[in-house]
Amino acid sequence: MPDAPQRWHTLDAGAAAEALGTDIARGLSAAEAAARLQTHGPNALPDQEQKTLTGMFLGQFKDFLVLILVAAAVVSTALGEWTDAGAIGAILILNAVLGATQERRASRALEALKKLSVPECEVIRDGATAMVSSEALVPGDVVVLREGAFVPADLRLTESHNLRVDEASLTGESVPVAKRTDPLDDHVALADRTCMAYAGTVVTYGRGRGLVAATGIEREIGRIAELLRHQPETTTPLQKRLAGFGKLLGILTLAICGLTFLLGVVRGLPRWEMFMTAVSLAVAAIPEGLPAIVTVVLALGVYRMSKHRAIVRKLPAVETLGCTTYICTDKTGTLTENRMSVAQVWAPGAAEVPAGAGPSAAR
Repeated sequence: MPDAPQRWHTLDAGAAAEALGTDIARGLSAAEAAARLQTHGPNALPDQEQKTLTGMFLGQFKDFLVLILVAAAVVSTALGEWTDAGAIGAILILNAVLGATQERRASRALEALKKLSVPECEVIRDGATAMVSSEALVPGDVVVLREGAFVPADLRLTESHNLRVDEASLTGESVPVAKRTDPLDDHVALADRTCMAYAGTVVTYGRGRGLVAATGIEREIGRIAELLRHQPETTTPLQKRLAGFGKLLGILTLAICGLTFLLGVVRGLPRWEMFMTAVSLAVAAIPEGLPAIVTVVLALGVYRMSKHRAIVRKLPAVETLGCTTYICTDKTGTLTENRMSVAQVWAPGAAEVPAGAGPSAAR
């Protein structure tokens, strides 16, 4: 198959089929589809590198305050203060176990949702229609679109019979877009490419067919996912405050313990005795219960959000949501479902809520 052009909306259906090395009427053969699947890979977004449970556990020790507690536990052990060392160690392990457990549970839930979100689609192969997993689509496949179907890949439409597609999740357009097959100018914006149907959108009316032009990460939704994947991981306001508190506490503790040691030496007290006093003072000044308290409070927040079917992968994200003052995002099809429903009917002298009222009651 020759290198596929990127501006599919500028080609007519015949030219697009020729560029993709396929037949509009018969589609690909099963053997050719299998070969292209080996070349292009599955029609899915690439999985991010999954952390192991050990990696999640060790990742809980990155905070500066936690590192101070680790240092305090090491010093306590070196000095033979087994009670202090055991208490600090137990708190550190509890904190790490809670954080890692929540992250692991959220990751498993997200993976389960991803497996449930792999729909089947109707394609034409060897001249006959067949239902295949959307992940098995390859460039050149002919996809049949019907009302209510999800668009599984980026398609160059070859047939359109009153076809309308809801593109709210991709463009924010609240009204379904009428589709046609005529080629367009090169400079036409994504939202105005009426001869294209993009992955992640939904057919609301009519029927049609289209050639798979892009799969996997090459889809428009894949480009968006790629941009998000390369965003650097940021620290939350709570993490910043705890890190600042930890650094301030560390500096003050070192300064006070150092001053205590120097004053004792100046007064003629034994240096070893003053050193042990300074170290004991440093260990006592560390709030070893603070990380555990913060983790427990955040875990309670995650539990409450789970009751509302919200999945939180990392505990600090709960506090970040609470600190949010403005959310700048497109609303239609993202925060809302892009459909209206009858909530209540007012009749003379009475108010009646219709049976089945809700998002599924009306469009």
